[in-house]
Amino acid sequence: LQKTLIFLHVTTCVVVGKTLMILFPNAMKRYILKQGEKSRMNENPKFSYENWGPTFFSFEYLLFVLKVKWKRLEDEAYKGRPAPNTPVVTFNGEVRHLFDFMQDNRPLILNFGSCT
Repeated sequence: LQKTLIFLHVTTCVVVGKTLMILFPNAMKRYILKQGEKSRMNENPKFSYENWGPTFFSFEYLLFVLKVKWKRLEDEAYKGRPAPNTPVVTFNGEVRHLFDFMQDNRPLILNFGSCT
């Protein structure tokens, strides 16, 4: 049911966005550029609107957004429910899953950190 609702929402947004791009190209260009400012995409001199702007609301855009949103459904954790078996990357660059590190009845401790 959640995937269906996400599909309907994303598809509606893409259809409306594509329609607005056709009817009001200059207004949509300003809107998309404003979104690029929020994500700081505009700060990269190698990116111009002509490179990435027209990809908004395309069929490939629809598929990408659906893939990301559906994947997030699998990775959500809820209180009182089992933890998701999320993919993780080892220091060697190997992709494993969280449950691969569990041993017998021992608790699994996750330690997150950041070095800059």
